[in-house]
Amino acid sequence: MPQDPSVDGVLIIWGDRLFYPGNRLVKVKQQPRLSGSAARLRAAAIRHRIEATVVRRAPQVMVKVTGGGRGMKAIAAHFRYISKNGRLEIEDQRGERMFGKDSLNDLAEEWRLGGTLIPDESKSAYGREAFNLMLSMPRGTDPLSVLRAAREFSHTELAEYKYVMVLHDHQANPHVHLSVRAESTLGKRLNPRKADLHRWRETFAEKLRGQGIDAEATRQATRGRSQSYEPLWRLKARVDGRLRTSRPPVMTGPQVRATRVDAAEAWAQLSGVLALSSDPADQDLARSINKFVREMHDHQRAQTLQTAPQIRAIERDHQR
Repeated sequence: MPQDPSVDGVLIIWGDRLFYPGNRLVKVKQQPRLSGSAARLRAAAIRHRIEATVVRRAPQVMVKVTGGGRGMKAIAAHFRYISKNGRLEIEDQRGERMFGKDSLNDLAEEWRLGGTLIPDESKSAYGREAFNLMLSMPRGTDPLSVLRAAREFSHTELAEYKYVMVLHDHQANPHVHLSVRAESTLGKRLNPRKADLHRWRETFAEKLRGQGIDAEATRQATRGRSQSYEPLWRLKARVDGRLRTSRPPVMTGPQVRATRVDAAEAWAQLSGVLALSSDPADQDLARSINKFVREMHDHQRAQTLQTAPQIRAIERDHQR
């Protein structure tokens, strides 16, 4: 059934706010008008994102910066960690694969000299000489598909950089560790920001879908979530019994609340316009949105009740 252009227009406006926050324009600028075919394609993409989120509940990708290295000693130690001291296969940006401790030593020397010299210990004014990333999918995802998607992600997003990757499939969630030299082959420095991480998640999800894996990269606020993920060093410190401080299990504060309000408004607008559509599929999607939003609010209330005592206890500890 042909889509209603007026419905498509509202879908594009509010869908962009919900799913593509990096694309939002400054308010004083007028959004360029899309041609009829471009608008239909854009609206179809928004419908697909809505359906993946509220109907299929597609698995969410995770892309995290887990740390980084200052100096070659720290970078080489991370090579040993992700490869289990050379027992797991390492793959570099050229697709070359290596095993064993000797290959780790060769790799470290290549990175040390492959651009601006990286000393054993560094106090560089530029900060880290390497960034550590982790690309992950939920339990049950085919590990080799995760590796292939990570390889394509790296070719797209890190084409100018030296990097190595290692697949970890012996834990609950299959994931790939990436170590990226901060200086590119052109002398440009990697400096990932929030917008970069969101784009990286989108790219990784796209590459997974190309492998036949259902995957999405929807923001937590869009899904009514506000989980605070701990960095890798805290997880390792907790396992070793070295962690001395706590942190709230959820993100809080005015910005988090404002983002939730913005997402709730977008869902309400999308549900409302789809309910008015003459297309039965749009009307079904509106009902699915309403069910999803009710569950989202129930989750938020339960999470608030569960974590409020923990947050108050942490705040008291910090005040001492």
